[in-house]
Amino acid sequence: MFEASAARLAERCRTITWDLRGHGRSASPADAAAYDVDTAVADLAGLLDGAGVASAVLAGHSLGGYLSLEFARRHPGRVDALVLIGTGPGFRDDAAREGWNRFVERIAARVERKGLDALAREAPLHGGQHRSVDGLVRSARGVLPQHDAAVLESLPTIAVPVLVIVGEDDAEFRGSSDYMAAKIPDARLVVIPGAGHSPNLDRPDEFDLAVESFLDSLPGVAQVGDSRIS
Repeated sequence: MFEASAARLAERCRTITWDLRGHGRSASPADAAAYDVDTAVADLAGLLDGAGVASAVLAGHSLGGYLSLEFARRHPGRVDALVLIGTGPGFRDDAAREGWNRFVERIAARVERKGLDALAREAPLHGGQHRSVDGLVRSARGVLPQHDAAVLESLPTIAVPVLVIVGEDDAEFRGSSDYMAAKIPDARLVVIPGAGHSPNLDRPDEFDLAVESFLDSLPGVAQVGDSRIS
């Protein structure tokens, strides 16, 4: 879903994309214990290590945004800036967290029963390129559930620039986007008119312009051909 934006960004800076375990072309281990937030964060650290990248601007959509926040909480020295797209920081209220977790289980069970047909409404997000439906189910049950408010409570401690992007029509994440923009000290909020949960697909030109303008505002972000690219 980010191929077009990634190609455009790659013209100006080193760009690496990542498929979570159970998604896209990444492996889908059979062991359900191989899927949790700790492992996802470790996978991202390992990817950066393997690419020889000490620190990076992290951009994440939906679950990817939450994991980017979690990575920044655990490895602040490895994050130069954050781009958070149609996402949220979790829940402080136990009842809200439990409601989310019940929703996650319903989604996982539906995909388990119906396969990718269960995701027909979100087809542009997936593109039919997943290797394993079972991997998607294990990832949903292992990574999506919320357990505490650690990420939410870490927002005021984020010490790097942050761009929060949300579609005007993304009702589920407009409130959380406003909240993050208010709580993170150096955050700016961009609402993409006429866009839903995936503004990069609904309004690609506006989305790309917002990201590029943000990158241009960052001090020391290396461009293609610059020896400082890490």
